[in-house]
Amino acid sequence: MTLENWKGRRHAASFRMPRVCLAGYPLILVVALLGTLALFSFKHKARSVYHSDTQRLKWNSFWSSVQFHPTVEIINKTEIIWQIPDSARAVLFLAHGCNGRAANFWDRSPSCQNCVGLPEERLIALQALHQKYAILTISSSGRCWSFGKEERRVQNIIQWWVAENKLQELPLLALGASSGGYFVSSLAKDMKFSSIVLMISEGVFDSMSVLKEYPPTLFVHMPKDRVRNLRIKLNMESLRKVGVVVDEVECEDFPLTPKFLSDRVPCLDETVSVKLFGIFRERGFIDENNYLKRDGRAMKWKEALKDVEPSVEDHECADHVQEELNLAYGYHEMTSLKMENIIHWFESYFRR
Repeated sequence: MTLENWKGRRHAASFRMPRVCLAGYPLILVVALLGTLALFSFKHKARSVYHSDTQRLKWNSFWSSVQFHPTVEIINKTEIIWQIPDSARAVLFLAHGCNGRAANFWDRSPSCQNCVGLPEERLIALQALHQKYAILTISSSGRCWSFGKEERRVQNIIQWWVAENKLQELPLLALGASSGGYFVSSLAKDMKFSSIVLMISEGVFDSMSVLKEYPPTLFVHMPKDRVRNLRIKLNMESLRKVGVVVDEVECEDFPLTPKFLSDRVPCLDETVSVKLFGIFRERGFIDENNYLKRDGRAMKWKEALKDVEPSVEDHECADHVQEELNLAYGYHEMTSLKMENIIHWFESYFRR
C-alpha cells in the first residue's frame, strides 16, 4: 500500500487598506478607527517581515562552514547516502516524498555523481549537518514509500548503519515529508526515535494503535491544504489523549521577489531569476502583491522559463524551480524554512 496526495487550488491573497473619512466623527471613534487600521497595518507588515526573515537563507548560506561529502552505498538492493560530521551529536533519518530519492538531499559531487541537490532538501541536510547531526537518507523501493516489508528493511538498515558507525549512544531522530511522513509515522511505532517530524503529512495514526511511549511528534504543514490541516488537528487531539507530546508549525504562502529563485536555486543565476519574475508578472502568474495565483504544478511556467533560458528545458534546474514555486504557493511541498523550529523540537527531546 502506498500513500500520496498532490493537490493544487487557486488562491489569490491581497491586502488593501480601506479609505476612511474621519471628519465630523467624535474623537473617541476616530481613535478607535485609527487603532483598528494600525492593527491591520501592523499585521500585514509583520507578515511581510516574517516572510523576509524566513527567506534569508540563500542556497549557499552554509557553504563556508559545511560542505557535502556523502558516502553512497547499496545495502540489500537499497540505495543509502549518508554523512557523519565530526563530533556528531545526533542521528537523523530523512525520508523523501513520492517521486523522490535519497539523492535529492545532496549536491552532485565526486563522491555522489547522481546526486541532484533539490533546493529545500539540500538546505535541510546542510542545516542538520551544521548542527552536527549524522544524516542517513534512504531511497524508497517504489515511487512512494510502502509499509510492511519496506518498513522492516529500512528499520534493519538504520539499526545496522548506526551500529556500524558506533552511533548507538546518540539520539535517533526522523523527518519525513508527504509519503515519507506517512512512512516515518508508522516506522516510529517500532523504532525508538527520540522525536519525529512529519512534514506536509498527517501520518497513518487512524490505521494503527499508538501508546504513550510513541515519540514526541511535530507536524510541519501548510494550512492552505484545508483537508490535511483538519486531519492533522484531529490526529494531534487523538495523540494527546493517549499521552503523546505533539505540536505543530504552520507554513503560509509568501510573495515572490525578483531574486527569490536565484537566492534559493543553485543552478539559476540572478539575471534569469529577475527576467523570469518579470515574465510571471506579464503573464498574470502572480497577483498585485506578487503572490502566486496557482500552485506551481498547475502553471505553464516552464514555457516562460524556456523563453528566458532555452537550454534550461532539458536541465534539472527546471525541477529546482518547480519546487520553489510550490513552496511559495504554500500548499504541499518540502520546506527548509522551518528548520530552526524543527531543530529546537529535536533538541528538546534528546535522549542521552
